[in-house]
Amino acid sequence: MESMLNKLKSTVTKVTADVTSAVMGNPVTREFDVGRHIASGGNGLAWKIFNGTKKSTKQEVAVFVFDKKLIDKYQKFEKDQIIDSLKRGVQQLTRLRHPRLLTVQHPLEESRDCLAFCTEPVFASLANVLGNWENLPSPVSPDIKDYKLYDVETKYGLLQVSEGLSFLHSSVKMVHGNITPENIILNKSGAWKIMGFDFCVSSTNPSEQEPKFPCKEWDPNLPSLCLPNPEYLAPEYILSVTCETASDMYSLGTVMYAVFNKGKPVFEVNKQDIYKSFSRQLDQLSRLGSSSLTNIPEEVREHVKLLLNVTPTVRPDADQMTKIPFFDDVGAVTLQYFDTLFQRDNLQKSQFFKGLPKVLPKLPKRVIVQRILPCLTSEFVNPDMVPFVLPNVLLIAEECTKEEYVKLILPELGPVFKQQEPIQVRVNSLVCLGKILEYLDKWFVLDDILPFLQQIPSKEPAVLMGILGIYKCTFTHKKLGITKEQLAGKVLPHLIPLSIENNLNLNQFNSFISVIKEMLNRLESEHKTKLEQLHIMQEQQKSLDIGNQMNASEETKVTNVGSQQIDKVFNNIGADLLTGGESENKEDGLQNKQKRASLTLEEKQKLAKEQEQAQKLKSQQPLKPQVHTPIAPVKQTKDLTDTLMDNMSSLTSLSVSTPKISASSSFTSVPSTGLGMMFSTPIDNTKRNLTNGLNANMGFQTSGFNMPVNTNQNFFSSPSTPGVSKMTLGAPSTLPNFSAVSVSPAGGKQTQQRPTDMSALNNLFGPQKPKVSMNQLSQQKPNQWLNQFVPPQGSPGMGSSVMGTQVNVMGQSAFGMQANPFFNPQNFAQPPTTMTSSSSASNDLKDLFG
Repeated sequence: MESMLNKLKSTVTKVTADVTSAVMGNPVTREFDVGRHIASGGNGLAWKIFNGTKKSTKQEVAVFVFDKKLIDKYQKFEKDQIIDSLKRGVQQLTRLRHPRLLTVQHPLEESRDCLAFCTEPVFASLANVLGNWENLPSPVSPDIKDYKLYDVETKYGLLQVSEGLSFLHSSVKMVHGNITPENIILNKSGAWKIMGFDFCVSSTNPSEQEPKFPCKEWDPNLPSLCLPNPEYLAPEYILSVTCETASDMYSLGTVMYAVFNKGKPVFEVNKQDIYKSFSRQLDQLSRLGSSSLTNIPEEVREHVKLLLNVTPTVRPDADQMTKIPFFDDVGAVTLQYFDTLFQRDNLQKSQFFKGLPKVLPKLPKRVIVQRILPCLTSEFVNPDMVPFVLPNVLLIAEECTKEEYVKLILPELGPVFKQQEPIQVRVNSLVCLGKILEYLDKWFVLDDILPFLQQIPSKEPAVLMGILGIYKCTFTHKKLGITKEQLAGKVLPHLIPLSIENNLNLNQFNSFISVIKEMLNRLESEHKTKLEQLHIMQEQQKSLDIGNQMNASEETKVTNVGSQQIDKVFNNIGADLLTGGESENKEDGLQNKQKRASLTLEEKQKLAKEQEQAQKLKSQQPLKPQVHTPIAPVKQTKDLTDTLMDNMSSLTSLSVSTPKISASSSFTSVPSTGLGMMFSTPIDNTKRNLTNGLNANMGFQTSGFNMPVNTNQNFFSSPSTPGVSKMTLGAPSTLPNFSAVSVSPAGGKQTQQRPTDMSALNNLFGPQKPKVSMNQLSQQKPNQWLNQFVPPQGSPGMGSSVMGTQVNVMGQSAFGMQANPFFNPQNFAQPPTTMTSSSSASNDLKDLFG
């Protein structure tokens, strides 16, 4: 343990000594703290690269230091040439600003011992990554020693160099003159940047379309730091002493070859005999085949071969190289978009961040952590982008180790937790709240969460939809639910104003209305059920009270008072048929209106039908019963039964032996007066037996008898007197014939019968009608209109004793000849007979039955 501490102490002491000896006294140290030696770069890897921070802002930087001790072996004028060349390169780099060029944050400073300048944070040079560890601390850092380039890094790095050269050639009108792995720097994010402008050549006529670049002849006597790297130099530099933008493209081809061949250049050059080496190189380039480029990916192999062409005009220019299919890689395009993110607006950024989760799994972890994560966390300063960036950051965090998370992600998340501006933060909070509702206590949700929703001031559509979602989840959940009191008092008054917010679109408005309707239906159903139960209880109580009142009215025989009370009861349920629709006072009308409001739909339909029927009856002329005062007979009272029996006997005296049954029988009846009568309408109304509503001598029809109406008979076209309707009934041919049990001879008299007690029919009169008993009516003389229908004896218009099936005023079967169960059936014939009656019969019936 002690040995390890001593070793660590010696290492730190050595590094500190190196830094102190190299940078001490340089003006750069006044503003920047210099850290440890991490890499080397520049022409000949002469620049040592240290990490550092700016004292004022604690911003991370890279400090490039050239220790003058490296050139102590040279003479003074050579030292001056080297220093001038290095200064020129740094000064030119400082003047140029482009994303593909290394960014200088502090210009070159010179001291007695060193040259120093500061740039953006740097990881290493491409030469270091490819295995050239010259001017690196010993031992080499594992970060550089174990570094391996991924395909996406290589593709995008070469694309970045091509874009940098395009900028120099097209915009600056400059030839770099020394594109090598030493002058390509990988910054801390992994981006490839160009530096080393020591031998750059500017155009002598920058305003003209065809730029001209002067070129110096190769001088082998100059120090190596004053000459470009010949292994990456185009042949025309040496052989023809010319240079142009295509010369940089040749250098790019050699860099691409070295990247895919572990840093090995295309040719090794003997610097002592440069001309002979380039002549031999030129011959080899002219015969360069695909076998020499086997390590280069096939999709870019032909382009590299073109870049290494001897003829400069054949080489692709920088702009053309940026558009080759080799760079159309998903990862390369994604990284390129990140580099141009600062040029995008929020809408473009949001769309890009939405699709990023699909791309992240395809990229290496190092690329994600070094290149993508810093770009994402830098967007946290933009509150509008936080909802789109945060999911990607959390997705990356899932793949990080604990140390990486604590170091790279957690410090960036702290400020995000304090932000309140993005609407999505509120929306996501509401969504999370909705997901945990089912796990919360019902009364906690109703008493705390729902009132909290009413305090949210935001009116954005997303927030409003979140509020609606929580209400709907609570309303529809079986465990939770919302009481009708809260629906009516709090929820609906909150939701209805929100539903008409101008920010809502049509679909969002429909969602609000749908939930509101569901709540209203639930509220209506529950409250109606409660009111119906109360209504039933009230009706039962009132019916008991009414029954007591009716009993009291019957005992005291106060007809008028009882009638008014009954009228009120039936008016309440819409049945005013018995009272003639007498008006009620205002208080009763208000009570009826309240009760009708609590009726069900079926009850309301029934009530409407009853009211419609009552209205029809009201429109007709009221029936005015005539009071019949019984008159004491002066003479002996003639029994009405005897008269009817005499008339029937005269009918039966006619032929009774006709064997053929008529196919149809017609009859006329008294027109309907709107009241259903209980008596049938036979051929001769004078033959009615009023003792019990039955004919004395009638036939009986067996069960199952069917008397269909003849469909061929026109019920309305027969000539008849006004007020008389005529119908024809058809009898089936298979109907068995019946005849009366006994038929009295024509003109014969029947035995005098005792008048039948007809008091059982007294209930036909309503309670409001004067009491006139049927026994009294039976003692009265028959009306004169009955005699006009009695035909003379032997009249051909009459057949056997009685016609067939009898019908009442409404056209329904009634007790008659073949429907009386009190007689035994006999065979008899039914010749067609037509019976007519005067309309005055209706008036007499009204007088009789009201």
